Amino acid sequence: MATSESSGNVVDTSPKPQSSERSVTVLEKQTQRRIFKIIVIGDSNVGKTCLTYRFCCGKFPDKTEATIGVDFRERIVDVDGEQLKLQLWDTAGQERFRKSMVQHYYRNVHAVVFVYDVTKMSSFESMPGWIEECDRHNLNKEIPRIFVGNKCDVTDKIAINTNLAQKFADSHNMPLFETSAKDESKANHVEAIFMTLAHKLKNAKPMMPVHMYGTGYSRSNDVVNIHDSPEKRGLQRAESGDGTREGCSC
Repeated sequence: MATSESSGNVVDTSPKPQSSERSVTVLEKQTQRRIFKIIVIGDSNVGKTCLTYRFCCGKFPDKTEATIGVDFRERIVDVDGEQLKLQLWDTAGQERFRKSMVQHYYRNVHAVVFVYDVTKMSSFESMPGWIEECDRHNLNKEIPRIFVGNKCDVTDKIAINTNLAQKFADSHNMPLFETSAKDESKANHVEAIFMTLAHKLKNAKPMMPVHMYGTGYSRSNDVVNIHDSPEKRGLQRAESGDGTREGCSC
């Protein structure tokens, strides 16, 4: 530090950092944050948008509508002292709304969340098709994948029991989560889903550099055939109760 003396006072004559220099320093720190792209896929009306909204906004959306194209949200989380930015990409479940977006959607993916509606068997039966679509777009089979049954608050309408879902998840080496984006008491379950991915991604190699932001972007052989399984013909509820809450329509 350069100094000069005047009337017995010590005066600092060192050049002061300019505001632009401070801004560059802040920008440098920001560019060090790792960004991970997580896609959320499944049939229309299984609650994909509601799950991402619950995680990013901390509540159930006031109004739910079918997604047209791609819905995008992000949240910064702290994992063992490192801040990670999770980008959640939620695509329309209906083919007519998503056809033109598919190539862009599957580019630079770091994790996948497969979502089905526990009250709708057809959404569960569609899961092999969604997994095949991921494979067709060359998603690395080593990237984290999670299997989520949503709307478990509608206990009187459950169509897929936990045992059947667990067998399917195990056959594809995926952890199973059953939750409800709508039920406040299960909000921690939604948090756990994405934080589980965040912990997996923190120690994983894939990373989306900041300069790519916004640009065009050993599985088990014992596979469960959900179309012909005996559980489909004689389903039992995973839970019992008198729930009257309707599931979300997003």
